[in-house]
Amino acid sequence: MEEFNRTLLNDFILMGITDHHWLQKFLFAFVLLFYLLDICGNLTIVSLVVRDPSLQSPMYFLLANLSFVDMLFSSVTVPKMMVGFFMENTISVKGCITQMYFFHVLGCIEGVLLAVMGYDRYVAVCHPLQYIIIMGRSTCIQLVLASWFTGVTYSLFNSIMTSQLPFCNNRKVKHFLCDVKPVMKLACKDIHVNELTVALVSGFLSIIDFSLTMLSYVYIITHVLKIRSSEGRSKIFSTCSSHLILVFLFYGTAMCTYLGPTSETSLEKDKIAAILFTVITPTLNPIIYTLRNKEARNSVRKLIKRSNILRILLAKWVYIQSR
Repeated sequence: MEEFNRTLLNDFILMGITDHHWLQKFLFAFVLLFYLLDICGNLTIVSLVVRDPSLQSPMYFLLANLSFVDMLFSSVTVPKMMVGFFMENTISVKGCITQMYFFHVLGCIEGVLLAVMGYDRYVAVCHPLQYIIIMGRSTCIQLVLASWFTGVTYSLFNSIMTSQLPFCNNRKVKHFLCDVKPVMKLACKDIHVNELTVALVSGFLSIIDFSLTMLSYVYIITHVLKIRSSEGRSKIFSTCSSHLILVFLFYGTAMCTYLGPTSETSLEKDKIAAILFTVITPTLNPIIYTLRNKEARNSVRKLIKRSNILRILLAKWVYIQSR
């Protein structure tokens, strides 16, 4: 009978963030604004890195990959979330598992990329003369491919484990996306082993990535303390501070979400954390890097100047054609 009920369950209902209509309208405008800023900001970073010769360095190559992942990361969840502000947000079981898969793929890739970017900063600060050799083009590509391989492998584990659970009559996912913890909560069997496995695997990957990133900064700080020039220290700090801000934003929310046990209270907290790392953090990434890096600021100024020149030339062409 349990197996029969499981086959009858074809879809889930994503419960969203709130039931208050006035708050749903406000949140829709808020999320839409941040999503558009996210796409425009990250797309600008990718375009600048591809087009501007002054940004053809390993650091900006990795940043462009991070921006690309951020755009995909938000696009996996945000459009579906916005639909839920105005109507019942249903999703098929297969669609739910698919969303979960790509959500964890991209989240894991971002975590590994942040660790790789930490290593990049370590090489740039502690081995500046060998930087171009150590962080060559082929090395950077291999590191990016390794981050994708890690994300694909890890997410397959989560998705396959969740898809094997028997889902009976409870269709309501207490979240605005199909994440592993709220979906497992709907299973009509004991899930303590599954919860423990998710916490261990997710925690292991998060701690490894975070520890490797912090290890890079231990070496960086040790190196900085040996520098007597305050100008030299300030330059290194401005180079690394943008990356550190992103690291703490990402890992702070991710660890709070996946390391604790599943409960009604934790699921509500998970919603807030999910908004941070799917809506707000991807929007802040390009802003933080643009504001705190001189090369990126100069590249943006060049882009604005080019667009103004093109606008003037277009206006002149229209004027000549109208005569």
